[in-house]
Amino acid sequence: MEVILLERVARLGQMGEVVRVKDGFARNFLLPRGKALRANEANKKKFEGQRAQLEARNLELKSEASRVAEKLDGQSFIIIRQAGETGQLYGSVSTRDVAQAISAGGFSVNRNQVALLAPIKTLGLHEAPLHLHGEVEAKVTINVARSPEEAERQSRGEQLTTVEETSMDDLGLEIGKALEESGGSLGDR
Repeated sequence: MEVILLERVARLGQMGEVVRVKDGFARNFLLPRGKALRANEANKKKFEGQRAQLEARNLELKSEASRVAEKLDGQSFIIIRQAGETGQLYGSVSTRDVAQAISAGGFSVNRNQVALLAPIKTLGLHEAPLHLHGEVEAKVTINVARSPEEAERQSRGEQLTTVEETSMDDLGLEIGKALEESGGSLGDR
């Protein structure tokens, strides 16, 4: 299906371009969200009549997003979660959690603007990109910790997770000592 883009869409095109997309993408995403119109003669004329208004609105939204991105870029937000000793979370931190933390920090961001590639599943500092507008991005740091004190220590660069590594040699010595103490060998049983 051919559509006329009413705003810039990532990896698709700029406002005003006529692009060919799959029918489902157009019907389920672009058309209902007002990002595009079907490319027929009536809509092309309608778009040309509204082009100046659409460009002005897009410019206004872009400048607003740029102001927010300027303040938001590089900020750090803390999310408190329960986790095991190795730093593995007992759940995960999703885009919704990140958006709520940023909103609690005084910025207006919805979860669709948070572009995590995968949910956060470990403690530590994680970078989260935000797509505030088709042409405006910002990056924030998400500090996932068990407590506010731990978050403070993590932000200073301390490593808080303990990973206990036992080599095969150490393991062999431990088993040997245990057998020696029990006074037997594996063959006696």
